[in-house]
Amino acid sequence: METTAKAAKQMVGFQKTVFENSFNTMNVVQDQTENMLNNFIGKMPWVTEDGKKQIDETFAYTKKFRNDFKKAIDEGYTQFEKIFDQK
Repeated sequence: METTAKAAKQMVGFQKTVFENSFNTMNVVQDQTENMLNNFIGKMPWVTEDGKKQIDETFAYTKKFRNDFKKAIDEGYTQFEKIFDQK
């Protein structure tokens, strides 16, 4: 039984590592996309300040959602670790 719990704990640890790496990669892609779009939109004279403000708010909302999602996943992994540590 102990071997099964150890294998399950290793599996969850592996999944956590895969998630962390994937999430960090996604962050880099999203941040670079934001930078690229800001540069592109900044050169368009027909985009109003209000339009730019709305785009900035969208990026801020995306970052907030991204951080909330990460926090929820981290809490889930913490709960898994507590379960395995109890046995």
